[in-house]
Amino acid sequence: METLIQQIINGLVLGSMYALVALGYTMVYGIINLINFAHGEILMVGAMVSWTLVTLLADSGIPGWLLMLIGLAAAIVVCATLNFAVEKIAYRPLRNAPRLAPLITAMGMSLLLQVLAMIIWKPNPKPFPLLLPNIPFDLGGPVITVTQCLILGLTVVILAGLMYLVNFTRLGRAMRATAENPRVAGLMGVKPDFIISTTFVIGAALAAVAGLMWAANYGTVQHTMGFMPGLKAFTAAVLGGIGNLAGAVVGGVLLGLIEAIGAGYLGDLTGGVLGSHYADIFAFIALILVLTLRPSGLLGERVADRA
Repeated sequence: METLIQQIINGLVLGSMYALVALGYTMVYGIINLINFAHGEILMVGAMVSWTLVTLLADSGIPGWLLMLIGLAAAIVVCATLNFAVEKIAYRPLRNAPRLAPLITAMGMSLLLQVLAMIIWKPNPKPFPLLLPNIPFDLGGPVITVTQCLILGLTVVILAGLMYLVNFTRLGRAMRATAENPRVAGLMGVKPDFIISTTFVIGAALAAVAGLMWAANYGTVQHTMGFMPGLKAFTAAVLGGIGNLAGAVVGGVLLGLIEAIGAGYLGDLTGGVLGSHYADIFAFIALILVLTLRPSGLLGERVADRA
């Protein structure tokens, strides 16, 4: 039982990081029906920028929590600027092209960002400094760290903030109008290009937060670190119902729980044939089953079809 509770805690933490990235996927898809496969690399850039700044300031005597805030602020600025440029240069000219064109462009941007990161930061993995106290909280057997508590808290706060933004603000109404029909929204005074760019910037900020949390939780960064979280986050968005904010979080948490619990018990279930590094199969089996039974995802897609 103790092992199960510990794996549930690990799954919630992992799922929360998937959810932060999945929110960026689902926001962009909800506005322009585009799967931004370069989103995982935005996470990687955020982690690398944070690592660079934190490493430079490590001996300055600044407290760890303040270093984390400084690294996060820098990561958000760089990632938002980068994603804004990617949308304007790579995606906007193809907005009215067949859907295959922007999809291939997104894959190309993903590879390009990986290569550029490898050139700038070199290919070898780098240790991420310990910024927060590493003393775990004992929950009667299972433990949870300060960093993991921060990840869980941030996910809840960010989801609540996004739900408020989309449903109760002027910008949110403009986002929903653009998702419904960008041409009609333009006639009503909304600027679709500005709304789409803003959505990319918000998604990049979420990826930057996820990148820093990922680096702080696992203690290492490298130029390929964004590929698998990006793929898993896309899977989570589809699992929960892409285009739906709550669905992205539900899908991310569910995926994290399945992966963590599967990793904890996979060896016992298979008699030692498969180890914990095969845990990914549970996540994708769950995705196949959900999409077979409910193609729109667990919470469905609330974005209306365009006229």
